[in-house]
Amino acid sequence: MDLILWRHAEAQLLREGHTDLERALTPKGERQAQRMAEWLNQRLAESTRVLVSPAVRAQQTAAALGRSFKTVSALAPEGTVGGLLGAARWPEAHEPVLVIGHQPTLGIVAARLLAGVEQFWAVRKGAVWWLRSRDREGGSQIVLQAVQGPDLL
Repeated sequence: MDLILWRHAEAQLLREGHTDLERALTPKGERQAQRMAEWLNQRLAESTRVLVSPAVRAQQTAAALGRSFKTVSALAPEGTVGGLLGAARWPEAHEPVLVIGHQPTLGIVAARLLAGVEQFWAVRKGAVWWLRSRDREGGSQIVLQAVQGPDLL
């Protein structure tokens, strides 16, 4: 199973009278989302399930991909590692899953799957971490397929 973690692109600061969920992308964030979407669309299987936080900035990041997606409340900024992995059906899903969400949850998920510990790993704004679970003799193996940032494209 492939699990692709995509942190939303750069967003506006929280403004008085608004909630965190209402924060939108900045113009730079819109460009970051578009660059990463182009990179992802060259590599993602058509069968990829796309799961997105309800936050406006995550929804806008997902929209750049031009694919249908499902909004999942468990992926909101206050979401948990267990909620994200459950929504993705990790590692049992038969199709690749792209999750568009937030720090620190994405970094903690990467640390847990790759290092076996829950640590605060940094996932840059707009960046993708692509993980793959493979069955091997003696159990499953997690492989880091790619780490790509929008400013490197």
